[in-house]
Amino acid sequence: MSDTADTTVPVTVLTGYLGAGKTTLLNRILSEEHGKKYAVVINEFGELGVDNDLVIDADEEVFEMNNGCICCTVRGDLVRILGNLMKRRQKFDGIIVETTGLADPAPVAQTFYMDEDVKRATHLDAIVTLVDAKNLAARLADSKEAASQIAFADIVVLNKMDLVTEEEAAEVERRIRAINPYAEIRRATKSEVPIEAVMGREAFKLDRILEREPEFLSGEDNHSHNEDIMSLSFEVSEPLDENKFNAWIGELLQSKGQDLLRTKGVLNFKGQEDRFAFQAVHMIADGDYIGPWPEGSARKSKIVFIGRDLNRPRLRRGFESCVAA
Repeated sequence: MSDTADTTVPVTVLTGYLGAGKTTLLNRILSEEHGKKYAVVINEFGELGVDNDLVIDADEEVFEMNNGCICCTVRGDLVRILGNLMKRRQKFDGIIVETTGLADPAPVAQTFYMDEDVKRATHLDAIVTLVDAKNLAARLADSKEAASQIAFADIVVLNKMDLVTEEEAAEVERRIRAINPYAEIRRATKSEVPIEAVMGREAFKLDRILEREPEFLSGEDNHSHNEDIMSLSFEVSEPLDENKFNAWIGELLQSKGQDLLRTKGVLNFKGQEDRFAFQAVHMIADGDYIGPWPEGSARKSKIVFIGRDLNRPRLRRGFESCVAA
């Protein structure tokens, strides 16, 4: 397995519907003495409402805060902003990209796989979605974007807990789990979560998740849905043919990629001793061998799809067709 996580800059994509608390969290990161230095990339600096005396080195696009963090505005291309940040590589520990004004975090996430310069210098650490516990039900009813943001999440910060009862909170968590059973949920009030709970988590890397939670992908053919977004998982006991799988998943992502929000899998390929971790955001896929199977564990291949209008029998047949002869 590659050591990219040790040599490249970790990037956290921060998303969430209007009013969920992203600005509050970003203000904390830019102003608190948390001992880390982050570059925060946002759409409009003025939205943050950061006091002028917090800014110690302002130029047109990059603002250095007096706690060492860097704040950038996206007036143009995200790739160009990231390139400018790399010139200051020694000044920060990680990058946060906020998706204000972008309903879907996927285009931001895909940037870290599609641009070769960005891919060499950075790696996606986690997609963090802030959710308004009081108003989530209303947002799910009137906005497809709210559900999509949850579907993409590795970590969900369930914010404004002071405005709901325990029963209401449990129902909100149930709604989140119906959309994305695999995201970590962390409750918060006024976006008060430890910085280390959302930064430096390596949550986008499936192998790191499996280290913490070996049963992360367990449960054959789970089928949950929230209106038009559902999650399906399948498993097969026989080893897979790597070429068959690559051909099938490649065609599937090309033809159905817009509906497939997140895809994750741990696969047992014939002739290989190590596990293969696979994941995709829409059509952009990534995978790597992540070391041996845990001692005593069954070498079952498991795959999870989170998306819209998924055909369970067709996906099951396609996955099973990859079994090695």
